[in-house]
Amino acid sequence: MVELKNDTAIDAMYRTGQVVADALKAVEKAAGVGVSLLELDEVAREVLRGAGATSPFLGYLPSFAPTPFPAVLCTSVNDAIVHGVPDGYRLRDGDLVSVDFGAELGGWAGDSAVSFIVGTPRAQDVRLVETAERALAAGIGAAVVGNRIGDIAHAIGTVCRAAGYGIPDGFGGHGIGRRMHEDPSVPNEGRAGRGMPLRHGMVLAIEPMLVGGGTDGFHAAPDGWTLRTDDGSRAAHAEHTVAITTAGPRILTAR
Repeated sequence: MVELKNDTAIDAMYRTGQVVADALKAVEKAAGVGVSLLELDEVAREVLRGAGATSPFLGYLPSFAPTPFPAVLCTSVNDAIVHGVPDGYRLRDGDLVSVDFGAELGGWAGDSAVSFIVGTPRAQDVRLVETAERALAAGIGAAVVGNRIGDIAHAIGTVCRAAGYGIPDGFGGHGIGRRMHEDPSVPNEGRAGRGMPLRHGMVLAIEPMLVGGGTDGFHAAPDGWTLRTDDGSRAAHAEHTVAITTAGPRILTAR
């Protein structure tokens, strides 16, 4: 069931979204050669503490996972697509890092992700990250009253495929509100004009995931959480929490 949020609830979700935005900005600023993924997780925890917010990631246990998620931040490096678990790995020059973060404040959730390059960038990684952001912008642009879920999916998929990138099947965005994951699912590829109609008050986490090698294959790492590309190519992930309103899409996690 999809819960439509009133304008007061959307404003409250914006406040949560700004905690998420602040954390991602702080994590990206802190990331550098020699910094460990666990240190980045602590940066995100400090933002939560300062805002009086909690983490929907910490202790999360979906059906596919062998253990509860042990951190507040997902850190996916190079060939990791999503759900990377922070550990003692220290960032190296040229690493492509995707960080995904959520917060709960006042009973409402927010969720966002960004990808960036540590140190010296490679041209192909810059293009991959830029395409992820363009795909996200296209998906948000299609998130208007009167369109359908398929229009968002088609917009994202068109950008990704035109650039020659793969799209992991079965992973995409989702509704969000009182819980981090709500109905409906928001695929990253699909047919325009299909699926659930978009209405004022729907709030969606829109999140394209791109595989640089052009294949769609992925597999779970031994930790049971991290998804890695089958071909070893790098991946990028971009995400915003977006409210659909009669005035147009409102990005609640805008940085």
